[in-house]
Amino acid sequence: MTYATVNPYTNETVATFANATPEEVDAALDTAHESFLVWRDLPVAQRVAVLEQAAEILEENRENYASTITLEMGKISAEAAGEVDICVAMLRYYVEHGEELLTPRFLPAHGYGDTDVQLVNDPMGVIFAVEPWNFPYYQVVRITAPQLTAGNVVVLKHASNVPQCAARMEDLFRKAAVAAGIDESVAQGLLTNLYLPHDQTEHVIANPVVRGVALTGSEKAGGLVASLAAKHLKKSTLELGGADAFIVLDDADVDKAADWAVRGRNWNAGQVCVSSKRLIVVDAVYDRFLARYRAGAARLVAGDPTNPSTTLAPLSSEGAKQTLQRQVDDAVAQGARVEYLAAVPERGAFFPPTLLTGISEDNDAFHTEFFGPVAQLYRAKDEDDAIRIANDSPFGLGGSVFSKDIRHAQQVARKLDTGMVAINHPTIVAADIPFGGVKNSGYGHELIDLGLKEFVNQKVIAVGDIDAL
Repeated sequence: MTYATVNPYTNETVATFANATPEEVDAALDTAHESFLVWRDLPVAQRVAVLEQAAEILEENRENYASTITLEMGKISAEAAGEVDICVAMLRYYVEHGEELLTPRFLPAHGYGDTDVQLVNDPMGVIFAVEPWNFPYYQVVRITAPQLTAGNVVVLKHASNVPQCAARMEDLFRKAAVAAGIDESVAQGLLTNLYLPHDQTEHVIANPVVRGVALTGSEKAGGLVASLAAKHLKKSTLELGGADAFIVLDDADVDKAADWAVRGRNWNAGQVCVSSKRLIVVDAVYDRFLARYRAGAARLVAGDPTNPSTTLAPLSSEGAKQTLQRQVDDAVAQGARVEYLAAVPERGAFFPPTLLTGISEDNDAFHTEFFGPVAQLYRAKDEDDAIRIANDSPFGLGGSVFSKDIRHAQQVARKLDTGMVAINHPTIVAADIPFGGVKNSGYGHELIDLGLKEFVNQKVIAVGDIDAL
């Protein structure tokens, strides 16, 4: 594999980066482990001081950091700046709450005093993070902020098309650590970026200093990495694909729901695990929803992602564009109907906002994730049918329910086999709300205390009665 910056708006190759050699990989793991041996013993307050410095650096250089995202994967400037903002919020969440969340618990065990049995949170070591290109800072901070707070360190294998974003994240945490008074020898191992070739993945996972593996990516990549982690008896967490259902009930505000659907399906050019990929609308309001969605998608403006008037970004690469077109063509060949709802430039990796209807349950598209601005629209007979369609998916990441009756929408949400459900909104992305799915969308959580404790040893320390013999 080649690590390269290829501008998806111009298809220009801006820079290439050499793969790490086996010797460089081993040296990086040794450095990370040496940093961990010091980092784990620092007070939590000293660790989160590094996160505060990182937040300040990002905040002060917001547009500069955002521009690298736009350059490498094509995200429009406003969305890239928004990604920087949520990174700042995640970092500050752990600055504010990290010490409290890691406080030992006292367990009221039978035969012991009130303070005799503690449950403590000990860091484990080096965490190997494999991260995707669609949110090249957010994904890194989402794993790094809680793990550094917990006392672990992170070795990063980022996607091959965002090498400069990866390098900027490594540099960010190193600068932040030095600014917070951490010795340079420790700072350099807190977050280590490796331009790692695929054939070195098992070598990293097998190394004894690596104690956990966190991956966000495709089902295929997740299955491979999880199997390697299991082979070497390492804990893993996976956040994989999604085909989120966007359910519109008959009492919904249909116009607002359709407007949110346009936004929920097409932000970041539809390249979001939790975007609204399957629009499931009950029969009573289907036609009205369809008309409103068509009109809204037709108003999307594809173009230069640095232009403030652009509302639809290019896909991340020409390869992504070709893959998405093959998926659409296959769906149509199996009986679906396709509508391309807006024009896009010929140059660059653009894909038009697209609507697929008439998808039968034996069409491969019915169980497929489309990673781009392609919406699947289903007419449900009623609420029960909408829930059935939503759950008939190999994925279980997120989803939405639109209804004016919030309590009833919450009841419907409980019937969806997913990790997250938003009411009257397309998705849940926030610094203080956990993230995770079920089924083929993976396992484990990130953010808040759930993410903080995925890779800690929750150790029991009990004081017995020495005179009880």
